[in-house]
Amino acid sequence: MDVVTLSRLQFAITIGFHFLFVPLTLGLVILVAIMETLYVKTNDIMYKKMAKFWGKLFIINFALGVVTGITMEFQFGTNWSEYSKYVGDIFGAPLAIEATVAFFLESTFLGVWIYGWDRLSKKLHAFAIWMVALGTNLSAVWIIIANGWMQHPVGYVLRNGRAELVDFMAVVTNKYAWLMFFHTVLSGYVLSAFFVLGISAYHLLRHQHLDFFKKSFRIALIFAIFSSIGVAVLGDLNGSNVADVQPAKFAAMESIWETQQGAPMYLLQIPDEKNEGNRIETLGIPKLTSFLAFKDPNATIKGLKDFPLEERPPVNLTFYAFRIMVGLGVYFILMSFIGWYLQRKNKLLDSRLYLKMMLYSIPLPYIAINLGWVVAEVGRQPWIVYGLMKTADAVSPIPASNVLTTLIGVVVFYTILIVADLYLLVKYAKMGPDFEKPTKIHIDQSTGFQA
Repeated sequence: MDVVTLSRLQFAITIGFHFLFVPLTLGLVILVAIMETLYVKTNDIMYKKMAKFWGKLFIINFALGVVTGITMEFQFGTNWSEYSKYVGDIFGAPLAIEATVAFFLESTFLGVWIYGWDRLSKKLHAFAIWMVALGTNLSAVWIIIANGWMQHPVGYVLRNGRAELVDFMAVVTNKYAWLMFFHTVLSGYVLSAFFVLGISAYHLLRHQHLDFFKKSFRIALIFAIFSSIGVAVLGDLNGSNVADVQPAKFAAMESIWETQQGAPMYLLQIPDEKNEGNRIETLGIPKLTSFLAFKDPNATIKGLKDFPLEERPPVNLTFYAFRIMVGLGVYFILMSFIGWYLQRKNKLLDSRLYLKMMLYSIPLPYIAINLGWVVAEVGRQPWIVYGLMKTADAVSPIPASNVLTTLIGVVVFYTILIVADLYLLVKYAKMGPDFEKPTKIHIDQSTGFQA
C-alpha cells in the first residue's frame, strides 16, 4: 500500500479506537451529575451510591480515552504535514482552545470530584461534576468545529499558497459544525444511556440490588428516550444540510446515480458501483428522498453520474454505513419506548427477554456512532477539506514503510488499551455498587455488654 492509503488507514484506526471511549464519556458524566444532583435534593443515600458506582466506570473510560486522543492529534504533524501547512492557521485554532480551555476544565474538576467526597459540601461537590460535564462537552464542541470546517470550509482566504483565517466567528458559527455537534453528542448520550440500561439489566436479571438498578434504569431510560429522538431530529437536519453543501456525499448515501426531480426512496436497494447503477431497486416511496433532502417533494437531486469519477466518494461503504446507522437509530427509539411502557406497567422485572435484549444491545450504539463517522469521513472523499484540498495532497512526504511501522505500533498499543478498558469496565460493572457493610457489634456473653 502507498503512503496515502496507509496514512488514511492509521488515522481511521486511531479515531475508531478513540471513538470507543469518547461517546461514553460525553453522556455518562451527565447521568452521574444528574444522580448526584438528586442526592443533593433528596438526601437519599441511594443516589450518592449511584453517583459513585457509575462515576467509577466514567473515570476508567475517561482515563483511557485521554491517551488515545493525544496520539490522534500528533498525526497531523507526523502523517499529514502538508495538510497542517496548508490549513493549520485555521484548523489549529479550535484544537488549541479545546486543549487549553475545555480539557483543563474537565480534568481539573474531575480531580476535585474524585478526591472531594466528604471534603466539600454536597452542593459544591455536585457543582464539580457538572463542571466536568461542561468541560467534556466543550471539548466536543471545539473538535467538531474543526472537523466541521473540513466538511464545509468558511471564513478563510487563499493567500501565499495556503488557506488563512480571516473570520474566526464564521468558523465558530459554521452551521455544518453545529449540526454535526448536536447529532454526535446526542448519539453519545444514547450510547451512555444504553450502557447504563444494559448493565442495570444484567443485575436486574439476577435480582441483585434491585432498588439501586431499578432507579438507575429509570434515569437512563428517560435519558435514552429524549436523546434517541433528538438524534433522529438532528440526523434529518444534518442530512438536509449535507444535500445542500455536499451533494456527492448525499447521492452516495442514497445511491442515486441519475439526476432526478422528485426522487423516490427505495426501501430495498443494492448499489452496483462498478456499473454505475443499482442492482436492486424496489419498494419505492415516491418523492420521499427529495422531501427529506430539501423539504420539497419536487426538488431535484443531483446524481453521482453528474460528478467526475475521481470526485465521487466510495458508494458502497457510504450507502451501507448510512442505512445500518439509520436502522440502529430506529431500534434505539423503539427499545426506549418499550422500556418506558414496561416500567409504567410495572412489568420490567418480569420481561426477561427485554432485559436480555438491553444487555446485548450495549455494543450497538458503538457500532452506530462509528458508522456515522464512516458516512461523514468516507462520504467526503476524495477531499480532506471539501472542495479545497484533496486527501492525496495532504500526506507527509515520508516513506510508506515508516507509516506501516507506526501503524502496527498503534494497533498493538490501542488493542492493549481496549482490552484493559473492557476488562476494568466488565469487572466493576459486574461487582455492582459498593454498599457499606454495617459495623459488627460483639456482645460479651458473660456480661451482656457490648465489647
